[in-house]
Amino acid sequence: MVCACRSCFLAENKLISPGRFFVILREIFGKRFQIMQERGMKMIKDHLPYFPKRIPVTLTLPETTLYTNLEITAKRYPHKKAISYYGSSMTFSELLNEVDELAGYLQYDLHVKKGDRVLLYMQNSPQFIIGYYAILRADAAVVPINPMNTADELSFFVKDCGIRKAVAGQELIGNMMQLVKEGTIEDTVVAAYSDYASAEHIMEQPEAVRAERKAFDDRGFHLWKEALAAKRRPMEAAAGPDDLAVLPYTSGTTGLPKGCMHSHRTVQANTFGGYHWLNATSDAVSLATLPLFHVTGMVHSMHIPILSGAEMVVMTRWDRETARKTIKEKKVNHWVTISTMLIDFLANPELRREDVSSLMCLAGGGAALPAAVGEKLTRMTGLKFVEGYGLSETIAQTHFNPADRPKLQCLGIPSFDVDARIIDPVSGEELPAGAEGEIVVNGPQVFLGYYNRPEENEHSFIELEGKRFFRTGDIGRRDEEGYYFMVDRVKRMINASGFKVWPTEVESLLYRHPAVEQACVVGIPDERRGETVKAFVVLSKDALGTSEAEIIEWAKGEMAAYKYPRVIEFRESLPMTSSGKLLWRKLQEEEKQKIGEVIK
Repeated sequence: MVCACRSCFLAENKLISPGRFFVILREIFGKRFQIMQERGMKMIKDHLPYFPKRIPVTLTLPETTLYTNLEITAKRYPHKKAISYYGSSMTFSELLNEVDELAGYLQYDLHVKKGDRVLLYMQNSPQFIIGYYAILRADAAVVPINPMNTADELSFFVKDCGIRKAVAGQELIGNMMQLVKEGTIEDTVVAAYSDYASAEHIMEQPEAVRAERKAFDDRGFHLWKEALAAKRRPMEAAAGPDDLAVLPYTSGTTGLPKGCMHSHRTVQANTFGGYHWLNATSDAVSLATLPLFHVTGMVHSMHIPILSGAEMVVMTRWDRETARKTIKEKKVNHWVTISTMLIDFLANPELRREDVSSLMCLAGGGAALPAAVGEKLTRMTGLKFVEGYGLSETIAQTHFNPADRPKLQCLGIPSFDVDARIIDPVSGEELPAGAEGEIVVNGPQVFLGYYNRPEENEHSFIELEGKRFFRTGDIGRRDEEGYYFMVDRVKRMINASGFKVWPTEVESLLYRHPAVEQACVVGIPDERRGETVKAFVVLSKDALGTSEAEIIEWAKGEMAAYKYPRVIEFRESLPMTSSGKLLWRKLQEEEKQKIGEVIK
């Protein structure tokens, strides 16, 4: 291999030009060198000395779809456990077969076509995994929606995305009935989780899993078991790496949720990236406690285990005692979670060191893990929590802490082929290490744009040095070693147990209550959830007898469980600007001062 100094010598002595020299190198080393030159030469390199050892800084992604990962794994490990679910299990061969059968049913009986957006509306279960990959095999795009969303919230997503077909859990059909009656949703495959769980383990099962299969006689409903019993085989695969694969929804600057368009290629970037970064193997046993509709759970608890051939131990609902028993009995060694879930797990008085002795990799994000909790984790397991950072727009991680050199309460360093910068959020000027500004990212996992939101797309990106960077809306800083830290949010987003809550949306729902004259929502610190939702409310004059508890109870029925306000404070008036806009920042600052006074 010719060294750099040799190239300088050749150029200076006019034996060969620098341009010609790089052409020769590309011919020798091929496309890999070209990718490293194009991506790496312009990136900030502070973090490269701390990049995980024994892995390259760049990854060449496959020209295949997510479904291909499952197909290859099923050929490699046909008889190996793919999914364990409350006492039952299925192999990779069985998983692939059911994916294909459901895909064929979607195509031939529900007439799903390439490019269609198909709703996936269910809790963690084998059917979620089968449904997800069946939609992909039918050449369609998955629209995974939080099962905690109410009927009104679901209606927005379905109409915004132009959805006509769905795969759903039977306990959620009530939220879909109006959409079915009005003809918006034409066909739904209905799943009963109990079909895949063992009756011998019923005590561990959440209510939704224990529930027996229901009959649905209404037109347009298709029972899961009957769909598979039809034994359809799918048409020849037509989707490619650049076709739309999934549209996870996120909230944005307008307060309305937006679908993030991800191709198979963008999802593969983080699937293969996480696979290498966290040393996933076919002998891993991965605990799936994060919701699979969420990008972190989707990539790390489903896509990566399927790529590697690892066993997925699926929990429908979080329960720390069930998680403790499961880790011990199944010898779980890989667990990607969020800090609030980990805090709850470690607070279990039944937890013993031997219960978690099998764990080899513990990673996640959502919010910074408190230092005291991180220290307790290390004392108990010998492990350090490997924190990461990402968004729905980047289908999980853009940053990860190196497993052998993590920093607590840190976002980590840029992942494979990610170029991250800190800019002034107003001027767009790039800022040096140590300065606080907006985090912007360029990388292979960055989404294609928001679905049907051309104006949002225009404002969500910025060009630096000829490269297109996504504006995360998060304020952070980079230290001298290239590690990134969160400082604050440009957006008003509230992060409750890893779920993003948009205050404007909650406020608009609160205004539906007849007693609410004005409302302003802010996030306040919460020991278990990281942040929780607080609403300042001005009551209408004829409803002054309304209590805080009444409004909280009402809100529970109007919005998802993670969104409704846990705290209500009545005010005679709310601070306003001269133009009549709510001064939410002032209320937020008051809450921060209260916390500061308590600490003092």
